[in-house]
Amino acid sequence: MPEFIRSIAGRLREFVGNRRRAPRYRTRLEVEIALSASVAKAGAKMSGQSLKLTGYTRDISATGLALIVQAIHIGGNYITGDGRRVQIKLKLPGGPVEIEATPVRYTPLEDAADTGYLVGVQIERMSNDDRERFNAHIETMNAATLNDE
Repeated sequence: MPEFIRSIAGRLREFVGNRRRAPRYRTRLEVEIALSASVAKAGAKMSGQSLKLTGYTRDISATGLALIVQAIHIGGNYITGDGRRVQIKLKLPGGPVEIEATPVRYTPLEDAADTGYLVGVQIERMSNDDRERFNAHIETMNAATLNDE
């Protein structure tokens, strides 16, 4: 039943319109996702299992990322739980940045281009240095978009 409700909410979002404040830029960048420290410690008893997921971005903005991953759980823990935070290593062309984010929605992918799950995350925190580099990358993408028009 939750999948059905999530599906309806996604379709409703398409009809109601885009409420995002920050423009999104389509780009495919590699990501590594780990559960926040408190959840990872609770799952540490699962020795031998990786507590990370790998995937890539579908799009990025100054306030969030759309990630494509093959699973929505790490070990026995869902990355999309209420109030759950994840640590994301986003591999920018100039080197990786570390992002703390909150997953706000997920949708199973059913199209031929991508498989797995689309996970939308809201950026909560990153170091000042990483934020500068991330914003510079966003500006580069914005300039490229303006040049294409």
